[in-house]
Amino acid sequence: MKVLFWSSLAVIIFTYAGYPLLVYFRARLWPLPIRRSNIFPKITILLCAYNEENRLLEKLDNLAFVEYPKHCLDIVVVSDGSTDRTNEILAKWTGPGQQSLILPVHRGKAAALNSGMGHVTGEIVVFTDSRQNLASDALKNLVANFADPAVGCVSGELMICESPTNRSSDGIGLYWRLEKNIRLWEGLAGSTVGATGAFYGVRRNLLRPIPEETILDDVYIPLLVVRQGRRVLFEPKALAWDPFIPTPRQEFNRKLRTLFGNYQLLELAPWVLSASNPVLMQFVCHKLLRLLVPFALIATFVSTFLLRNDQYGFAFVTQVLFYGLAVLGLLRVNNGILSRLSNISLTFTLLNAAAAVAFLYFVTGRKAVWTKP
Repeated sequence: MKVLFWSSLAVIIFTYAGYPLLVYFRARLWPLPIRRSNIFPKITILLCAYNEENRLLEKLDNLAFVEYPKHCLDIVVVSDGSTDRTNEILAKWTGPGQQSLILPVHRGKAAALNSGMGHVTGEIVVFTDSRQNLASDALKNLVANFADPAVGCVSGELMICESPTNRSSDGIGLYWRLEKNIRLWEGLAGSTVGATGAFYGVRRNLLRPIPEETILDDVYIPLLVVRQGRRVLFEPKALAWDPFIPTPRQEFNRKLRTLFGNYQLLELAPWVLSASNPVLMQFVCHKLLRLLVPFALIATFVSTFLLRNDQYGFAFVTQVLFYGLAVLGLLRVNNGILSRLSNISLTFTLLNAAAAVAFLYFVTGRKAVWTKP
């Protein structure tokens, strides 16, 4: 039991503390230079929409006011079998460099992306979603990295539940800031694993059709880029804003979909676990170890419960208190520092509960369901 406890604890600590420290020092001690420059290549923004009548107009207005030469910018919007007013909105959306593609049947984002890729003409293809708005200088800050020929994909930074003057300090905000720092440090030392699905760009000549069942296009496509010998970077100056504040249930469903997508990647692209994956170490440490943490947490809890003496008893009580804070987070107890701690505990617990459910879905052949907020 003692061996089980210490080995499980080591997995948890390395996943959430050891690996971030490792990539931080690697980025500081052995950085790879990036040649950035204010360049303005022809780019195509590709936006896939499904029943987005409440957000699409605002998004199209946002894209119309980004700071980028209009003669170098095309926008392609794919309606993926929408049944609301999305198609009606697109029918009225006309102008130079604007193109809409109406698909008759809803087939999912990956299929819509494949359809849209056949209509892009830009040297750089920028993927974005309907809900998030881009900062006015986001495009030029993103594209500046492509001045380096070694760069094949660049991820923007998504600001969740934040604004320039109000940065979230709850559990979701803290977790997302850790995630963004890891991506930044990975990119500075080589390539990061994945991109921000709401806003990322790829050289068009590196794009390939993706399997239609793909959940995580923002991981699958960057991994294909890395496999072709180009770098994947994270650009913190290329900002997209998401004002949506998820409920615990919505956050659980979002993480379930993402973590299930990680399992799916192993099936769709088994080469990610082979030597042909240049970021194999990052993929295992950044993505796969998080799938193991729920089982390590269970093993830690059970082993300390059975031992229950000396430091193991203290560890057991600490875990009980930690999960008790998660319950307070579910009850939305608002009491200063206690509220903040409970939100952190709740976020961590939901993340790992979603990872456990994702594993059950994967082994039983059930698909993760994505419910739109």
